[in-house]
Amino acid sequence: MAKLILVPTPIGNLEDITLRAIRVLKEADIIYAEDTRVTKKLLSHLEIQKKVIPFHSHNEHRSLDRVISQIQASQNTVLVSDAGTPGISDPGFLLVRECIKEDIAIECLPGPTAFVPALVASGLPCDRFLFEGFLPQKKGRQTKFMEMANEQRTIVLYESPHRLVKCLRQICEFLGGDRPVCVSRELTKVFEEYVRGKASEVLKHYEQNPPKGEIVVIIGKIEKERNGKD
Repeated sequence: MAKLILVPTPIGNLEDITLRAIRVLKEADIIYAEDTRVTKKLLSHLEIQKKVIPFHSHNEHRSLDRVISQIQASQNTVLVSDAGTPGISDPGFLLVRECIKEDIAIECLPGPTAFVPALVASGLPCDRFLFEGFLPQKKGRQTKFMEMANEQRTIVLYESPHRLVKCLRQICEFLGGDRPVCVSRELTKVFEEYVRGKASEVLKHYEQNPPKGEIVVIIGKIEKERNGKD
């Protein structure tokens, strides 16, 4: 029976891959990858030689029918992203949805993803949270921030280093400079960093220290002052 297996890959530290993920990669008939160069580097590290085919945001719509046909003709097809769990802020979602329509079995292995350690290590409430991923770069971006202004759950964003300062300025503008924020950078890597504080304070830090690497922004809610009434 044809099956698509989603295999999470390390977000930085190559040691963060499970024994099960290694076995599945070794047993795969075909591996689809967001960036074949990144995946081949990982496979080389694991001493695995497999055929790797690109499946990324530039070709997912055009190649979907062909990919489905190839999955149906195979026993074990694997999908990986450049880092983390496929389908989270990458085109893997489209392939999973199409496989479900075609009655192709789906299996998703547990493993690395950036927002979970960033959320837990932020020190902000993580019992209820809103994952927004990457916000629109232009159209609809301000609308998103206005929608989040009254959000009572902790908010999780992905951001690129060259837009982080803009993002923090918009948090100050639309959500308030006193809003608690934690910026996680380069998770699992040598220069892993957490900068916590009020949005205005974190903004000032990154205005003076331009960031590099992969970034997760965690935004907490404003705690209402107690006035003696329930």
